[in-house]
Amino acid sequence: QVQLVESGGGLVQPGGSLRLSCAASGIGFSMYVTAGWYRQAPGEQRELVASITSGGSTKYAEAVKGRFTISRDNAKRMVYLEMNSLKLEDTAVYSCNVDSMSRGNFWGQGTQVTVSS
Repeated sequence: QVQLVESGGGLVQPGGSLRLSCAASGIGFSMYVTAGWYRQAPGEQRELVASITSGGSTKYAEAVKGRFTISRDNAKRMVYLEMNSLKLEDTAVYSCNVDSMSRGNFWGQGTQVTVSS
């Protein structure tokens, strides 16, 4: 059974930083697995924040470029999202996603990030 468990969310002031972690189990994590972070704010559609391929290629939403950094540790089956210079509009539920060519597409339960003064 594949499980993705996110952690690291919370309340932070504008300009602050958070680091989200996603721990994967039940799935190999090296080849042909793209991992990503998505977010959904109240009343909004879910959107891709950042993704990283098994080869290390990354993609970011325009709104977070230069502020967020996605990374992965294949040996530990972990995905991270370093978030700096947080803004009010970054408030959302952040979810981890893993897309495996052989196993399918999986989601974590999400972690709340609230940016507020």
